[in-house]
Parts: sequence; C-alpha cells; structure tokens
Amino acid sequence: MQSQRREADAALVAAIAAGDEDAFGRAYDEYGRMVFGLAQRIVGNVAEAEEVMQEVFLSLWKRAAQFDPERGSLIGYLLTLARTASIDRLRYHRARPAAPTEEDAGGLAIEHAPPIDFATSEDARARIASALSTLPPDERRVLELAYFEGLSQTEIAIKTGWPLGTVKGRTRNGLRRLRESLPASLGGEAAA
Repeated sequence: MQSQRREADAALVAAIAAGDEDAFGRAYDEYGRMVFGLAQRIVGNVAEAEEVMQEVFLSLWKRAAQFDPERGSLIGYLLTLARTASIDRLRYHRARPAAPTEEDAGGLAIEHAPPIDFATSEDARARIASALSTLPPDERRVLELAYFEGLSQTEIAIKTGWPLGTVKGRTRNGLRRLRESLPASLGGEAAA
C-alpha cells in the first residue's frame, strides 16, 4: 500500500511539474486541510495559517520538479514546508511584536488540537498517538515545543530550565524512537 501511495504521489507531482492544474487541484484537495491544520497549530492564527498554506502550495507549483519521492512522501514534504514557513512567521512576529486583535483569528476561537489531529486517517492517528505515548515525557515535551511551538533548542533550554545538551539529546532520542516505531508512510523507517 505504501508503494502504491508513493507511486500515486510521484505521478501527481510529475503532472504538477508539467503544469497540470487539475493535478494541482487534487493535491490541494487531498493535503490542504492537513497543511492548514499544522500551520494553524503552529502560528495560532487563521489568517497567518491561510497565508502559510498558500505559500506551501505555491512552492509546490513552482518547484514540483524538485520533489523526490524516494526521499519521502508528498505529505511529509508539504508538512515540512508548512512547518518551516510557520516557524519563519513566528520568528518574524517575535522580532516585530504586535498587539493581537480579534481580526487576526478571523473572529474565530482557535483551538489547539494535539499533533495527532494532523494525520491522514484514523489509523494513522492511532499509530502516531501510540508512538508518542511510548516516548518518555521529557522527550515528547521537547519535540512538541520544537515542532508545534517553533522553539529552537536554545529557546527550549531556556523555557524548560534544562541544559542545552540535555535538550539536544532528548530531541535526538525522541526522533530516533519515533522513526523506529512509525511505519515509513508516517515518517518512520519501519516497513508496514
């Protein structure tokens, strides 16, 4: 099943690289909600998350030929772009703080869903939840601060009061444990 998904993603991206607008629309329909959800979780603001989503899909349109399905899944690629763009926005706003307004959230209350809500299916959510639950609490906390709050390892060390070397070690160990426990389609190394 993973090889079928990988082949379908490779064909979809090849069509996008060839300028196929329908293929681009299919990619947006399939993955847009997850990209938006991750961006909203990180930036905490609907308007910013919409801009991040637009930036991610514009990047896919412009750079589809650079996507290598052998290096990972399309959703992994898109979520990596979304995470990077979201963290860039957070850092920009930290450097230039502004008073938040109700308009920033589009008049909506923003709920911060747990990371597992961005998985593609109930089965995937269950696998991610299971993998996260196996991590020691300190490793899980470091990964959540890094990936969902956009904190650097130095910022995590300051926030938690842990030495920087401890933060780096917990990050490395947490990522290794996740890779070992998740199937390749969800970002791990194990084959399903």
